[in-house]
Amino acid sequence: MTGTPRTQHRARKRFGQNFLVDDYVVQRIVAAIAARDDQHLVEIGPGQGVLTGPLLESGCRLDVVELDRDLIAGLLAAFVRNPRFTLHQGDALRFEFDTLGEPATRLRIVGNLPYNISTPLIFKLLQHTDRVQDMHFMLQREVVDRLAATPGNKLWGRLGIMAQYHCRVEHLFDVPPDAFRPAPKVWSAVVRLAPHRTSPWPDCNEHALRDVVRSAFAQRRKTLRNNLKAIISGRQLEALGIDPGARAETLKLTQFIEIANARHEQSTV
Repeated sequence: MTGTPRTQHRARKRFGQNFLVDDYVVQRIVAAIAARDDQHLVEIGPGQGVLTGPLLESGCRLDVVELDRDLIAGLLAAFVRNPRFTLHQGDALRFEFDTLGEPATRLRIVGNLPYNISTPLIFKLLQHTDRVQDMHFMLQREVVDRLAATPGNKLWGRLGIMAQYHCRVEHLFDVPPDAFRPAPKVWSAVVRLAPHRTSPWPDCNEHALRDVVRSAFAQRRKTLRNNLKAIISGRQLEALGIDPGARAETLKLTQFIEIANARHEQSTV
């Protein structure tokens, strides 16, 4: 790709680095994002810039957040002359995304995320969906499966529930290990998270929902009665039409919201 620095940087295990080297996969990701010149994008972990160059060709404004200092020089050499490119050296888990652009600007966030930060980073970004138009991430396929899971699936849990509370989740396509250097031992996948512009659950207390979901899955083999006993009684669960003897993975998102609302009402009485 034009302006893309294909340097011989050694991937670092401590950063969870696996660099995308397959141009066809790059093209599919860029096409899925479909950036425009009136949009503000943020790329997390640009690495060697294989996505950075094509994204800038759209004319968008692009901020990138890169932790590895050894990659900074190559990124600057390739893109610093572009007035719409800004590089931030730092940890995405600590980065203040709200400082980018005007408060009314909705950011489009993209990235090939290392496994070791993907889940905490997604949870962080879900707290700022009022500033986010959408997110496109390359993740380990298991993480994407967890994001897109449904009730009754063994992967249905806290990550998928909170992601689907905030966003429409789309598993776009899978990516084989040989698309990366070094090749990981597992498949990856690309996912789109599009925050709901109007919440389907405007009366839900999100803080209560987070507490309920965290407690419900604290010990997956235990029943709701046991995991939620400090939050809501078995009798109250039955009043909501929920079996206290069921496990958390069998409940729908709407049922977790019902429990959260009951908990919130109880705490405000």
